[in-house]
Amino acid sequence: MQYVNKALERTLRHHNPYPAVVMDRYWNVFMANQSSLQFFNCFIDMEARKGPRNLLHLMFDPEGMRPFIIGWERVARSLLQRVLRESVGRLMDDATRALVATLLAYPEVETEWQKPAVGMDANDTLPVIPLSFAKDGLILNYFSMVSTVGTPQTIAAQELRVECMFPADDVTEHHHDLLMASAPKPSDPRSHRSHSIWPRG
Repeated sequence: MQYVNKALERTLRHHNPYPAVVMDRYWNVFMANQSSLQFFNCFIDMEARKGPRNLLHLMFDPEGMRPFIIGWERVARSLLQRVLRESVGRLMDDATRALVATLLAYPEVETEWQKPAVGMDANDTLPVIPLSFAKDGLILNYFSMVSTVGTPQTIAAQELRVECMFPADDVTEHHHDLLMASAPKPSDPRSHRSHSIWPRG
């Protein structure tokens, strides 16, 4: 895993100035680049968050990124469906059940969203994940690409996935650059490591 970790760190570092994280199959974040904290700190105080280091909780939590996500209900349904689809072919283990239960416990999240027929639209079949955020009257459009470690030699490597955000249009790219230029940078030079930029739960 030493060489895998180095490769992941390099991938995250070179994806700056756009956010990128490494997660396990339960969306727990354990590596992230410098731009991830800078970007999310433009919306909320990440250091003040006491919740788990989990990207889904960040998106579902009313005190997290949820108020800033355009069309949050559609995005939340799509994310929940993704969790369930990724468990197909495997037994639904206790950790996945617990994750789904905690997501459903958030306000205004419907249990019906677990059913595949509910909330499916063209975005659910795209090879990328569209996300739009509202910031100071602007709408910033991104898409998220997910990759996994190829030909894993260990179970640990097989669980890893890298999620990278990209601007979806020229306007977003321009305003993202301005946003990141004004955002404070983490003081720890090892900013590509999750323990230095992603608040622990």
